[in-house]
Amino acid sequence: MTDVSPGSALEQEDAKLVTLARAARARIGAPGSAALRDETGRTFASADVTLGSRALPGLVLVVAQAVASGSTGAEAAVVVGPDPEEADLEAARALAGAGTPVLVCDADGTVRRRLST
Repeated sequence: MTDVSPGSALEQEDAKLVTLARAARARIGAPGSAALRDETGRTFASADVTLGSRALPGLVLVVAQAVASGSTGAEAAVVVGPDPEEADLEAARALAGAGTPVLVCDADGTVRRRLST
């Protein structure tokens, strides 16, 4: 996990990812969520999901959605809620490669950290 220097403003496409992730989180009242933009500009969003004793982080789920849809890379990802675990970032890295930005936001959409895969 690498911290990237924070910037003051989000690009329009990154702001869209924040909106999608926040909506996914709110839809089911999850503690966290994620959104991802693939190499073609398609977007995917998912809330964190708990099935019985198994917790599935939103970041891992959006990576799985992207791969299942034929994506071969990713341009950026957003996590809303708790910081992603290293294993979650590894899933994103497996799709996107090293150095892809991952914005970590509070529930209100404020960027708390800027990481990279």
